[in-house]
Amino acid sequence: MTDVPSKRPAFEPAAELLKPTTYDPDMQRPPSTVAGVVLVLLRVVAGIIVMIATVLQWPTVVRDLDVSFDDVEATPQLAGVALIVLMVVLGSFLLLDAILAFFILAGHNWARVIVMTFSAIAISSSFVQWWAEGQEITITTTLLTLGLDILILLALSSRSAAAYARRHERG
Repeated sequence: MTDVPSKRPAFEPAAELLKPTTYDPDMQRPPSTVAGVVLVLLRVVAGIIVMIATVLQWPTVVRDLDVSFDDVEATPQLAGVALIVLMVVLGSFLLLDAILAFFILAGHNWARVIVMTFSAIAISSSFVQWWAEGQEITITTTLLTLGLDILILLALSSRSAAAYARRHERG
C-alpha cells in the first residue's frame, strides 16, 4: 500500500459535478478565491493604466477619433466629449469591478458569478474581434487583459472557490 491519493478521472459524470456543496459556514477562504480577487484587482489596475495612457495621449486620440452622427458635423470638441463619456463609463466599470472583488473576498456567490460572466464576455469579444475583424492579439493590444480574464475564470470557477462562495447554502 502507498500513501498516494487516487487520481480523479479526466472527466466526471454530470451528476457528480452538480452535487450541492456542503454547508460549512466556518470554511476558510481558499487560495483560489484570493487568487481570483488579486487577478480582478490586477484587471482594474490594467484598466487604470489604459485610462492614464489615453489621457496622456489625449490630443492624438481626439484627432484620430472618428465620431459622426446623422446631420451632425464631427468636430474636435464633439470627439473630446465622446472621449470623456467613454472615460467615465470605463471608470465606472472599473469601480464596479473593484467593488465586486471585495464582495468575492467576503464570499458572495452572486459577485463571483457576475465577474465570471464579465470575463466570459470579454474573452468572447476578443475572440470575435480576432475572428471577424482580424485584430491581432499582442502584448500591446489585448493579450494582458485576455490572459487576466482567462485566469480569473480558472480561479473563480474552481471547486474550492465555488464551495467557499456557497458555504452558507443548505443542500
